[in-house]
Amino acid sequence: MRIHTWLIVVLTAGFLFAKPAHAQLLTDLKKNLEDYRQNNLQEKLYVHTDKSFYLAGEILWFKIYAVNAGNNQPLDMSKVAYVDIIDNNHNTVVQAKIGLKNAMGNGSIYIPVSVNNGNYKLRVYTSWMKNFSPDFYFEKAITIINTLKTPLAVKDTSLGYDVQLFPEGGNLVKNIPSKIAFKVTGRDGRGVNFNGAIINERNDTLVKFNPLKFGMGSFMFTPGANNNYRAVISIAGTKPIIKPLPTVNDEGYVMQVTPGNGSYNIVVKSSPANQSSTVYLLVHTRGVTKIAESKPLENGSAGFSINKAGLDDGVTSITIFNSSKQPVCERLIFKSPTKKLLVTAATDQPQYSTRKKVSVNLYAKDQDQKQVSGNLSVAIYKVDSLQTADENDILSYLWLSSDLKGNIESPGYYLKSNDAATAEALDNLLLTQGWRRFNWSDILTAQNLHQEFLPEFNGPIITGKLKSNSTNVNQFGIVGYLSIPGKNVQLYTAKSDYAGRFLFNTKPFYGPNEVVTQTDFTSVDTTYRIEVESPFSDKYSTTVLPPVSIKKEMQAILQTQSIGMQVQNLYSADKANRFFEPVIDSGAFYGPPDKSFLLDEFVRFPTMEEVLKEYVTWVLTSKSKGKYQITMYNEDNYVKEGPLVLIDGIPIFDIDKTYTIDPLKVKRIDVIHNRYFYGPAVAEGILSFSTYKGDVGGFEIDPKAVIIDYEGLSLRREFYSPVYETPQQVNSRLPDFRSLLYWAPNVTTHIQGNDNLTFYTSDQQGKYIGIIEGITADGNAGAQYFNFEVKK
Repeated sequence: MRIHTWLIVVLTAGFLFAKPAHAQLLTDLKKNLEDYRQNNLQEKLYVHTDKSFYLAGEILWFKIYAVNAGNNQPLDMSKVAYVDIIDNNHNTVVQAKIGLKNAMGNGSIYIPVSVNNGNYKLRVYTSWMKNFSPDFYFEKAITIINTLKTPLAVKDTSLGYDVQLFPEGGNLVKNIPSKIAFKVTGRDGRGVNFNGAIINERNDTLVKFNPLKFGMGSFMFTPGANNNYRAVISIAGTKPIIKPLPTVNDEGYVMQVTPGNGSYNIVVKSSPANQSSTVYLLVHTRGVTKIAESKPLENGSAGFSINKAGLDDGVTSITIFNSSKQPVCERLIFKSPTKKLLVTAATDQPQYSTRKKVSVNLYAKDQDQKQVSGNLSVAIYKVDSLQTADENDILSYLWLSSDLKGNIESPGYYLKSNDAATAEALDNLLLTQGWRRFNWSDILTAQNLHQEFLPEFNGPIITGKLKSNSTNVNQFGIVGYLSIPGKNVQLYTAKSDYAGRFLFNTKPFYGPNEVVTQTDFTSVDTTYRIEVESPFSDKYSTTVLPPVSIKKEMQAILQTQSIGMQVQNLYSADKANRFFEPVIDSGAFYGPPDKSFLLDEFVRFPTMEEVLKEYVTWVLTSKSKGKYQITMYNEDNYVKEGPLVLIDGIPIFDIDKTYTIDPLKVKRIDVIHNRYFYGPAVAEGILSFSTYKGDVGGFEIDPKAVIIDYEGLSLRREFYSPVYETPQQVNSRLPDFRSLLYWAPNVTTHIQGNDNLTFYTSDQQGKYIGIIEGITADGNAGAQYFNFEVKK
């Protein structure tokens, strides 16, 4: 009796002590996840392109939407987006920098006529996104055909099919039933139909299976010990493909998730070695913990129930941990977004003749059918065997594609219906694609990622490396100067860090420029040079695009489109190369000068020495020991140290060279006669020369300075769309072979009433599609399609 009572006391005490330990582990897990989320803000970009098939010589138009990856709401943080078009070998076709404002930006890229035929990646990212995996960059596959080049021969050395098998939760454990998802795709990345079977080492067929949708599906299977299991995939017209099943573990955990009416039922099963332990459940959506529970395994099994109503929209991760705080199972579930931007769009007629006006009535509502204000982008183009409707849109990308690994075929399919077949296909997708937003090892070790790249809050951050005789110099505290010569005085300063790197925070500047970098050669090693680094990412995702396939039946359409493109470029080149004038700050970095001298208001002198002596007050010019000196008078006394001398924003550290400036090419001289602090640089006044053309007027820049060509933000091109209102315009003999009828990157809907878009058809007959995508200020995204036809 006493022994029995003693056992009860001991067991009760053990339970009381164990419960806080379980609670503490869950608290630690939640804190680790929250700390990681707070310290690693992530941006997400979505790009709406006008289409996805291009000919060399055409223009690619696009709109960029920037959101917070944690809640998919517009994030106005970065002011620059970087755009690459690259091939599978990471060779760059073209690059661009796009200015972002209010979490949006738009631009265009001319496809060069030198490009080869192929499938390419259009990828877009910010400087801040370079701190994370390139898998997080926005990527879209586009096809470019150069009709002036012979298609490259592609040698197919593989079977052309990819077979993948994924145990639910991540593991197969002997004698424990598991769901196994599968995915079989062709060379084009699309799912294929097939017959599949699981066989053992005696070639006994244990399970047969077929895909449900897009080459994906799942089946239940209980692996035994000491067996080599293989999947046999039979595709019509090919030899059977043999794929071994993932390794069967002797010990481990298995998770099964079954959806119910209003909940998910989760069962965790374990091998005998772990049957007396406790498992911990963490349910989290984009880094936010929704549910945290623990349960002891009873007879090797523990069950949990998740209320669907308590989950956030989008992809949610279910992670199971053991008592050692190790993640042992993980799988994804999905809740369709309830808040959407519902766009209604329709043309005033289903069919038009050529060169006729088309009107599109446009409404934008929320899920409660209330009209809302949203920012939209609209593309209207011809569809045929080459160019089809895009299978991705802003809604499916933000809520689904962007949080999953790999290529997703027709992501919009999963959000268009809530029926049982779609739900099952979506579950197969989640089982085969996998979560990619973070790594648990980083979270559990409380490891904050090293943020090498800063967000660009104002304009491009230009980075450079200190070098001496082409060798890197790890020198701290060297003041560097970066100038962008032009009519606007643009000078930026920075101090080198311990690795000898510089970060120059610039204001937005546009188009092709020259950038000049230098150090103060009079006070530091004269062999130091600052070499500017490329701002474009040198990291790449593992996504591989299939080779482009041009079939014989496409040749006639290609020829027609090629002729149309060349005719448009011939007759409308001037209209296609009109750009909006950017709004920039034209003031000098030093603001209004204390005194400004317009030299046209004075009698011209042939030398700069005479100009400084006769006109420029607050400046004393002298010569000592054969060297010129410039001294600034600041109303109280003369300053011993000389001022910072500039010509079109470029510092002149050798004062003697100041006197070689041709005064007839100088328009204005600005004077700041007091001490001036500019970042890490301190100057005893500023003497700034501005030439008429902003090209330094033939002045010889110090040979120790580094001068490179540097592209600023891309100018926004004006989309050209002809108007056919009068009989003369309709009967014009100028051909109109446009296949892209309309592109508008910034269409704003209003809260009251409908909006109306108008454009004109071209001479191209056929079927056309309109695609409208957009987002509201509170993050409700949506897309809509409409169709019409053009006939004679």
